[in-house]
Amino acid sequence: MLELRFTVEDIAHTRFALSPLWETIASVRVLQAPSQHSVNQPWAAAVGPRLRAAGLDWTLLSALVPVSGPVIPGFICPPPSSPVPDIDIELATVGGTELDRVRAELDELPVRAHVDKLAFLREDPRAGLALLTETIARYWTIAVRPYWPRMRTLLESEVHRRAHSLATSGIQGLLNDLNAAVGWDDDVLSVAHRHVSGSRSLNGRGLLLVPSVFSWPRVFSIAEAGVQPTLRYPPRGIATLWESDKVVVPDGLAAVLGGSRARLLAELDKPVATRELAERVGLTAGAVSQHLGALRQAGLIHGYRAGRRVFYSRTDAAEALLAAAS
Repeated sequence: MLELRFTVEDIAHTRFALSPLWETIASVRVLQAPSQHSVNQPWAAAVGPRLRAAGLDWTLLSALVPVSGPVIPGFICPPPSSPVPDIDIELATVGGTELDRVRAELDELPVRAHVDKLAFLREDPRAGLALLTETIARYWTIAVRPYWPRMRTLLESEVHRRAHSLATSGIQGLLNDLNAAVGWDDDVLSVAHRHVSGSRSLNGRGLLLVPSVFSWPRVFSIAEAGVQPTLRYPPRGIATLWESDKVVVPDGLAAVLGGSRARLLAELDKPVATRELAERVGLTAGAVSQHLGALRQAGLIHGYRAGRRVFYSRTDAAEALLAAAS
C-alpha cells in the first residue's frame, strides 16, 4: 500500500492533465500481452498487423516497458507540464533527459530480453535517446494517433465529470471515487499497489491526476523526489471506447428534424467536440456548427468548454425525443 500525505497546499495544487506520451508508452504493455487487457483488445487486434506491415523496429521501446513488472523507467514518460501537451513537446522532454538519470534508471530494471538494446542506451544515452524518441514518434503515428481524437474525447469527458464531482463533493468525494484501488481518509490518499509501498509526503507539490485509457486495469503512480507526484488511472466509460461507431437514427426523428440533425443528435450519446462529430458524419465543421446551433436553440443539446474546444451532449428533452422515436 502506498500512502500519499496531503497538506492544504497540496490540495490547492492538485490538478488534472492528459498525456499522449503516457498513452503511447502504456499501450506497449497492451500489445505485448493483449489477453491481459480485454477492454483494449479490439485496439490491439487492429494495430498489431499495421505495426508489422510498417516494418517498425520497436524492440528498444518494448524492452523498456514491462508487461506486468514493477518498474517503467520514469524518463520515458515524465509527468506532463500542461493540461493537454502536444506529444512533440513531451518527446522533447524525454530527449533532454539528464544522461546520468538514464543510466541510473536503467540500472534499476530487472534483467530482461533485448539486453543489447538496453546496453546501447546505457553506453551512449544521447544517441540512445535520439533513437528512442524517433521510435516512439513513429509508433505513436501508427498505433495511437489515429485513435487519439476518440480517446481524448473520453478523457476530457472524464476530467469534466471529475470537476463536477469536486464542485459537489469536495476533494474527498473526488479522490474517493477515482478508482477501487484508491481511497482518501484523514488527509492521506491510499493507493493499493502490488509493487510499491510506504508513505510519501507531497511537500506542497500537489498531485497530478492523469486519466488514461491504456492504464486499465491498473493504477500507476509517481511519488519520487524531484518529480511531480502523479496518479494515472482508468477513466469511466472505457468499456465502450472501442465499440462500433454505427449509430441507428430513427426514421421518424429524421423526418421531423432532417437527416443530418437527427444523425448528430443520435451521435451525442456522450460529449463530443465539433471536429470529431464532423469526421463521424461526413460533414464540414461549419455545417455541423450550424446544425448544433439549431439543436441548442431548440433545447435538445447543451455544451461546455474544455480548453479551446466545446463539447456537446444531449439534454433530457433530447433523450425523451429519441426514446419516443425509437
